[in-house]
Amino acid sequence: MLQRPRQRCEGTAMGTAVLDLRPGSGIGPFSLGMPISDAFAQIEQQPNIYDVVHVKYFDEEPLKLDIVISFPDHGFHLRFDPWSQRLRLIEIFDVKRLQMRYGTSLIGGPSTLATFLAVYELFGPTFPGSYDDDRAVYTLFYPGLSFAFPIPREYADLFLHGQAELPLEFPDGTTPVTCRVSIYDSSTDSKVGIGSLMKKASAPPLAAGCLYMEEVHVKLGEEIWFAVGGQHIPFGASPQDAWTDLGRPCGIHQKQVDQMVIHSASDPRPKTTLCGDYFYNYFTRGLDILFDGQTHKIKKFVLHSNYPGHADFNSYRKCNFVIRTSDFDGSLHQEVNTSKCSITPSTKWEQVKELLGDCGQAAIQTQGSASNPFGSTFVYGYQNVAFEVMKNGYIATVTLFQSG
Repeated sequence: MLQRPRQRCEGTAMGTAVLDLRPGSGIGPFSLGMPISDAFAQIEQQPNIYDVVHVKYFDEEPLKLDIVISFPDHGFHLRFDPWSQRLRLIEIFDVKRLQMRYGTSLIGGPSTLATFLAVYELFGPTFPGSYDDDRAVYTLFYPGLSFAFPIPREYADLFLHGQAELPLEFPDGTTPVTCRVSIYDSSTDSKVGIGSLMKKASAPPLAAGCLYMEEVHVKLGEEIWFAVGGQHIPFGASPQDAWTDLGRPCGIHQKQVDQMVIHSASDPRPKTTLCGDYFYNYFTRGLDILFDGQTHKIKKFVLHSNYPGHADFNSYRKCNFVIRTSDFDGSLHQEVNTSKCSITPSTKWEQVKELLGDCGQAAIQTQGSASNPFGSTFVYGYQNVAFEVMKNGYIATVTLFQSG
């Protein structure tokens, strides 16, 4: 598991955080089901509070484990499903560092211990919890919320049957204090706690008609079309067509071209020029559209997978593209098993080669490497499409064009 620290406002003191606790919904500005880009936007808006942020992910297999945004100064982290990149679980792992507000009452933080009695008085009675003998932890469950209490080993025999009422005091007079709080979606009636119970948390279902993670189908050399909205955007379409179908772009910029020129000894820097072509950036759809600067017609689409470890991570939301392999041999769309006959953001490069064959040596993509600590990527080209592949074998971007 790799970590990427993000230090902001160096030299300033850590801001005091009092976050509203919403069982089954979220905490503070973070809501279950939100895309990871929205979470980063909230962090950017409050740099004095979220001044130290760690991003953790499994670099070799980024779809295997959660993407985690951790706030070590405040004792909590956000767990995002690695495929949908939506928030599925919020964990407060150091309750003494984070003060939570529920209604008009405070709990946690350095001044308000989250004891069993305090939890019981604030949230009310509930069913007996469960005891994990391996971890010596008792978990108390409410809808969309759980509290874990460490149990001294000498009192483990009080919980031998797996479920028991947690006493307000142990025989030695000490009081159990919460060691972990979990906030999760309660629509499935799952009980989420520590260990294997943590895996039961999932992001709430998307609302009907929601465009997030909308499938973007590719007809190579012809068009892309959107499964939810139903828009078909072909090569050769105009900027007005794009505006009509997708709305105002999030950004517009001209394409840069690095020229290979002979430099003087006094100016060894490479020259960068602007060509007439220009991009429409649809960051919230994970999509760029390149227009020809002379004809003002679409000549390329760029689809982004938004994997952590890529230079553009968090610049775009994930594009859930689907490329049918039947398109490569010119046949028409068919009802096929998409997992075996399609290329999606989950498809690794070795699988692409098995489906399409070897395309020869890769071009090395080094743009932005000066500010990119993750190194170069590799670009492989086929007719009408090019794949940018990360070192872990996952597809970072797909560029669609018309050959010839």
